[in-house]
Amino acid sequence: MIRHLRLPRLSWRFIPVWQRNYLVWKKLAIPSILGNLADPMLYMLGLGYGLGSLLPDVGGMPYLTFLAAGTVAYSTMNAATFEVLYSSFSRMHVQRTWDAILNAPMTLDDVMLGELTWAVAKSLLSGVAILTVIWGLGLYGHFWMTLWIIPVVALVGFCFGGLGLVMNAVSPSYDFFLYYFTLVITPMVLLCGVFFPVSQLPLPVQAVSAWLPLTHAIDLARPLVVGDMPDGIALHVAGLLIYGSVGYIVALALTRKRLLK
Repeated sequence: MIRHLRLPRLSWRFIPVWQRNYLVWKKLAIPSILGNLADPMLYMLGLGYGLGSLLPDVGGMPYLTFLAAGTVAYSTMNAATFEVLYSSFSRMHVQRTWDAILNAPMTLDDVMLGELTWAVAKSLLSGVAILTVIWGLGLYGHFWMTLWIIPVVALVGFCFGGLGLVMNAVSPSYDFFLYYFTLVITPMVLLCGVFFPVSQLPLPVQAVSAWLPLTHAIDLARPLVVGDMPDGIALHVAGLLIYGSVGYIVALALTRKRLLK
């Protein structure tokens, strides 16, 4: 892998890859949007209204608002992860679309940048859809502050898109993705404050949670939902950028090793 590890050679040639993915997605846009909305909406409305009616305020806000803020980050993470795992793997390994694209004057760097930026776009769709529900239900403190969640959503999509591409590069089949969801995604959902405050966890677990990328995402999104400025913005933004950038560079090296033998 070491000989394949180098900085990406970025160019505007990734745009046709992004456009190709968009044109394919557009044919099934409505089912795709509804699918991205269904899971987080069930959690937000089911737990928010059901469990929320039994709980006092959590973190100084109604539980439904607390959960809605976590759901924005959670749904964004899921959208990016599913896109770079199942969809990208299908294009790379099953359909061999990447092989066809690489016969054009394109590099693997262009293809993977196109996949990453498309994952960011899918994350934006998912995050803005949940944000629209938050606006509709009045679960926000200040409307103009919530608009800052949109760039946060894009940043979260970049982070988890880069990390997911690493798994895409090493996976022999779709079944392999279950390990990633079981050992990485699900623990983050439970440990990073989506459903309950991280402060309720044991101190050693809190220390681990502080380093996880979903914690950075939630710590940015939740204050913005209630109209406050997040603490440690630079730290959280840097954390998400580092996770995404390192993930993308490692994924590119692993994919070069896999495809460019």
